[in-house]
Amino acid sequence: MEDKTRSQETAADESTRPAPPALPWPVRLQIFALVTATDLAQRRDGTVNRFLFSLGDRQTPAKPHPDARGVRSADVTIDASRNLWARVYSPAAVEAGSAPLPVVVYFHGGGFVFLSAASLPLDGMGRNLCHELGAVVVSVNYRLAPEHGYPAAYDDGEDVLRHLGATGLPADISVPVDLSRCFLAGDSAGGNIAHHVAQRWTSSPPSTNNPVRLAGMILLQPYFGGEERTEAELRLEGVAPVVNIRRSDWSWRAFLPEGADRNHPAAHVTGEAGPEPELQEAFPPAMVVVGGLDPLQDWQRRYAAMLVRKGKKARLVEFPDAIHAFYCFPDLPDAVKVVEEIKAFMSVH
Repeated sequence: MEDKTRSQETAADESTRPAPPALPWPVRLQIFALVTATDLAQRRDGTVNRFLFSLGDRQTPAKPHPDARGVRSADVTIDASRNLWARVYSPAAVEAGSAPLPVVVYFHGGGFVFLSAASLPLDGMGRNLCHELGAVVVSVNYRLAPEHGYPAAYDDGEDVLRHLGATGLPADISVPVDLSRCFLAGDSAGGNIAHHVAQRWTSSPPSTNNPVRLAGMILLQPYFGGEERTEAELRLEGVAPVVNIRRSDWSWRAFLPEGADRNHPAAHVTGEAGPEPELQEAFPPAMVVVGGLDPLQDWQRRYAAMLVRKGKKARLVEFPDAIHAFYCFPDLPDAVKVVEEIKAFMSVH
């Protein structure tokens, strides 16, 4: 396997490698802080130095009072025994007689290992999505690997949907919502989680009195993979910020069951190295966002193609100059455009 990997990497023609992306200095500094903290925290034995990572992971509390755009947030406990909670973003008020708002259940990225719903960039995203989409956003703080590997994050996501169906939103979130218009969303590893939660939810439907119905999925550069090194992974190695082969391989080892390789069904869902996932009739339409400077792009395109092969609706949205996690940086023009694309997708579904 080592010789094969080396030959694959050698096959990547240096002349095809693009130049490093031109990014604003504030974005470069944020990325430098994040990847430095990530690299320092990843121990060789597969464990994580959480303290070191916290030095680069700025967090912010929920804000019950409306901000300048009229969005407030509250942290809601789902299961205290496993520290499962969610940050809920809602408009402070809606016009009398307005239709109930859709709900977006959001899973953050971080390679299944890092970040939380309270991380500053993700908190900003939650607020922005709530305001721009006219939706209540439920940002899930699922358990992290390697302390809680596969399938803990999928279990947590499914349990959040069950909790919403059984208890609804907290009483102090006074805006009306329509749980039959529930969208699953996630970035990077969170996109992977959204797919698997949707697969579970539609394979074993909840009781008929559960009001949660999945209207669609919004997957921002979802984190899928396999033992194969794709063309984009090789071409962008050493060029693309945020994701590289070493970090990605480390995250898969942290999350997947001991002894499993990257062709495990949690990672490899596109069918080349095993069976495609079974998708039920109720599996929701998907919007898959791809960045041209993201090493994971080949897996994301294959995922969208797999959905189409299985008769599912899939909208592939490409941003040719986008790096991985571009949506976290408001200074990047594509971060604004992707929200417009999400809004258009939700209006259709």
